[in-house]
Amino acid sequence: MRPQEILLPAAAGLCCKPGGFHIDPVRPVERAVITHGHSDHARAGHGAVLATQETLDMMRLRYGENFAGSTQVIRYGEEIRLGDVRVKFHPAGHVLGSAQIAVTCKDTCIVASGDYKDALDPTCTPFELVPCDVFITEATFGLPVFRHGDAADEVKKLLASVALFPERAHLVGAYSLGKAQRVIALLRRAGYDAPIYLHGAMEKITSYYQSRGIELGELRPAAGMKKAALAGTITLAPPSATSDIWARRFPDPVTAFASGWMRVRARARQGGVELPLVISDHADWDGLTTTIAATGAGEIWVTHGQEDALVHWCRSKGLKAQPLDLVGYGDEEESETPDAGETEA
Repeated sequence: MRPQEILLPAAAGLCCKPGGFHIDPVRPVERAVITHGHSDHARAGHGAVLATQETLDMMRLRYGENFAGSTQVIRYGEEIRLGDVRVKFHPAGHVLGSAQIAVTCKDTCIVASGDYKDALDPTCTPFELVPCDVFITEATFGLPVFRHGDAADEVKKLLASVALFPERAHLVGAYSLGKAQRVIALLRRAGYDAPIYLHGAMEKITSYYQSRGIELGELRPAAGMKKAALAGTITLAPPSATSDIWARRFPDPVTAFASGWMRVRARARQGGVELPLVISDHADWDGLTTTIAATGAGEIWVTHGQEDALVHWCRSKGLKAQPLDLVGYGDEEESETPDAGETEA
C-alpha cells in the first residue's frame, strides 16, 4: 500500500483516512491521536483524543477537564486497531509521556515521531528506535551547526556561575513542560541539593512530574521571598519572565536560558542572555541523521524546522525524502508565556 494512502498532510494536520484520525491536529477534529503535551501539538476541542496517560493529564492541567469529548489512554508498546490500521505508541524521549506513533496498514509501517531526542533525560522514558518503512521526522535543529553536546556540561557552567557570583540570583529561562524539570533533575544529578525556586507558571506541571515519581528535590515558590534571601539561588521561570518586571525582585540577576537555540550566540545576545545554556529537548543534527539512518526507512518525510537541509542530506544518502510543509508547529520556547492566571510567582 502506498504510504500516501495511509497518511497525508491536510489542513488540520497529518490525516489517516483509513484509520479515521489525525495526528497532532492543529484544529478541532473528530478523532485526534496526540504525540505529547506541548501546546503546538496538543490542542483542546477534539471529539476524541488517544494519548498516553501523562499527555492526557497535561492537557487536563492546561485546558481543564472538558478539553475533549472523550479520551482514551494507550501505553507504550500497546497496539490498538483504528479503522483499517494498527496504531502503536513508542517512547520519543522528548518530555514526560511523549510518544512516537507507529501506523501500520497491511505491510506498510509509518512512524510519526512527533518531537524527539536521543540524549539522556532523567525525567522521561528514553527514545526507542522503531524500524519502519517511512519515518516522519522533525527538523527543529536540522542544520549541521546544531550539535548540542552534553547537557550535564551546561549544568556545570550554571553551577560554576552560581559559585562565582554568590551575591547574585540566577534566573534560568526554560519551557514549563519538560525543559524546566530536566534542568532541575540535571542539577540534582550534579550534586546541587539546595532549594530551587520556581515561577508560579512552573509549579503545577512540576508538581505533576513529582506525582509521577520524578525526583526533583526541594522546590519552593519564588513568590513572597525577600530580595536579599534570593542571593546565590537558582530560579526557573518561563523565558518571557526573565526579562520583564517580575525579574526585578531578584538581586542583580544573572539571566540564563536553557535552549538548543543558545548554540547561536547572536541569538543569546539579542535576547539579553548573560549565560546561554545549550540544553535542548529536540534531537540535534547528529541525533536526527543517526536516527533516520538507524530506522532503516527507505522514505523520509520531514516536518517543522529546517526541512530543506535534512531533505537534502537524506537524498544524498539515497533515501527518498520530501518536506511535508505542515503549518502550526514550532519550537515551544518561542511562544512560551505563563499560563493564564499564573503570571505572578
